[in-house]
Amino acid sequence: MMNLAIETRSLTKKYGNTTVLDNLTLGIEKNTICGLLGRNGAGKTTLMSILAGQELKTSGQARVLGAEPFENAQVLAGLSFARENQKYPEEFKVSHVVRAAAWFYAGWDADLARRLVGEFRLPLKTPIKKLSRGQLSAVAIVVGLASRAPVTFFDEPYLGLDATARGIFYDLLLEDYMEHPRTILMSTHLIDEAANLLEHVVVLQDGRKVLDSSVEEATRSAFTLSGTATAVDTAVGGRQILRSQALGGLRSVTIAGNPDERLRTEAKAAGLEVGPVTLQELVAAFGLLESGESSLAAASSPPQTQHEAEEAIR
Repeated sequence: MMNLAIETRSLTKKYGNTTVLDNLTLGIEKNTICGLLGRNGAGKTTLMSILAGQELKTSGQARVLGAEPFENAQVLAGLSFARENQKYPEEFKVSHVVRAAAWFYAGWDADLARRLVGEFRLPLKTPIKKLSRGQLSAVAIVVGLASRAPVTFFDEPYLGLDATARGIFYDLLLEDYMEHPRTILMSTHLIDEAANLLEHVVVLQDGRKVLDSSVEEATRSAFTLSGTATAVDTAVGGRQILRSQALGGLRSVTIAGNPDERLRTEAKAAGLEVGPVTLQELVAAFGLLESGESSLAAASSPPQTQHEAEEAIR
């Protein structure tokens, strides 16, 4: 309990008859980079908004740094919520944001802020309202990192950034986290890009938690089996299939659990390949299991292209 930076118990959020967060219980340890993953509409932004004190819960508990965050000045002083759609006064420029941020964050690092502004090539004298989406994301990243807040939320911080800028963000986040550990909760759809940053992962689906573990434990919770469709079907037996892809006479499946020695022996004899699952593949598998849809139904879904598979977790 004492080591948790974020904790929810039976947290529920409803908008009218729509349940966005459904009896959500989770705990995130201090000084951890945690990925908050799932499709659009899974409840990720709503969860972060409640944890940041910007949204009221319907029921349950939400605690950050040991206390409820809503209208709690002491807790809010230790939070930073970075997102590209942050609202600023009409006349604000980038320079105003950087200067004003120093008033709100006790750990604000002006030198780091200046470095980040330079790395992202942000125009200090340009009004915020005239910035591109990528530049707005960069402003949010500057505030989120330079604040050095004990708990920092990044809500899809890469929006509008090109691959080079995203790489800069990942490198600088990890560099600064190693020197100044804190709790970072980051929602992202670019899981392969961010996987090396993450220590813990929470996956939401329809407002419910479907995975809450270390990244290492998560990727050990399933494996892939690929080869000819007939041989794969025979080897799978009654195991739980999370995801299935087919191309011609070939088939690749993601299977829950760990491969035992018998399966490995049978797979080798049949010319099948048994491999590890990546975090992206695992989340994509969860993304294909909609509410009320069984894993076997998902396994019989039509083949997907890489683009369609990526869209499945958005």
